Amino acid sequence: MLNKVWEIQGSFGLENLKQTTRDLSESLSPKEVLVRLTATSLNYRDYLMVIGTYNPRQKLPLIPCSDGAGVVEAVGSEVTLWKKGDRVLPIFAQKWMDGAPNMDNLRSTLGGPNDGCLAQYGKFSETGLVATPSHLTDAEAATLGCAGLTAYNAVVSFGGIEPGSDVVCLGTGGVSLFALQFAKMMGARVIITSSSDEKLARAKTLGADETINYSTKTNWERDIRKHTKMAGADLIIEVGGAGTMPKSMMSVKPYGTIALIGVLAGGESSLSLYPILMQGVKVQGVIVGSRSDFERMNRAIEFNKIKPVVDKVYGWDEVPEALQYLQTGKHFGKVVVSWG
Repeated sequence: MLNKVWEIQGSFGLENLKQTTRDLSESLSPKEVLVRLTATSLNYRDYLMVIGTYNPRQKLPLIPCSDGAGVVEAVGSEVTLWKKGDRVLPIFAQKWMDGAPNMDNLRSTLGGPNDGCLAQYGKFSETGLVATPSHLTDAEAATLGCAGLTAYNAVVSFGGIEPGSDVVCLGTGGVSLFALQFAKMMGARVIITSSSDEKLARAKTLGADETINYSTKTNWERDIRKHTKMAGADLIIEVGGAGTMPKSMMSVKPYGTIALIGVLAGGESSLSLYPILMQGVKVQGVIVGSRSDFERMNRAIEFNKIKPVVDKVYGWDEVPEALQYLQTGKHFGKVVVSWG
């Protein structure tokens, strides 16, 4: 059968992201599942992969996009977890089942180095999938695999959050808004930043307790101190990287946690380590999560009826436009491509 896909061809760059078809064998190995994919959500990693910044040595051609959602079309002879018609989500690292990852797990990621979900069909190991929360559409659920799970682990697994804790979410992209929702689920107070008053007003409707416009309040670390009675925040959701890390270190309380997730404001800089050392701050890098983490998160999402924040949905033929929109940073929440 022919499988319609988007792939990066020849060399990197949006101009080299092309629609094409690939031959897809209809035969399945005993533990393999054929999924008819219906949606993907875009992560900044996907954009960096397409333009060649994320991994300049990535072998091409490559089907991009780490997130996906779809429906089981067929199963191998020994598959017991799924049946035709089940709604499923591929996991980011296909070999990472539980616990801490090893290097082999981290080489099994979708959307680079392995082909991703920007395709009409995909084949996955039966353990490379989890069930879709029943109250979500495929377009909504396609946001969970990377942004949702990263935020969940940052807040729930690593954040040490208790009711009344102070959590700071930098920006209003997908990870930060998921972190806001999970922090409120845990009973925390949330301070969120943005350069847009309109986005901050929308964040208020999601439960944000305090908002800071960092374009008008450039010393926003002082405002965080004021909002926490000068104690500092328990957890910072750090998506800026080197450009915002110094202010995050001034915003966190002694023995607090900075969950380092993104590098939107830069990945390299000279950085003083004294605040980390002198205040016992924990800097925790977050690499999405395992299959078990994904299942735990989905149970929490289903029980609390959490709905992902989807900013804009594009069609199959609009992938380059969707990536360009993501790159502008104008989105509030997640950008999705849906064709199901």
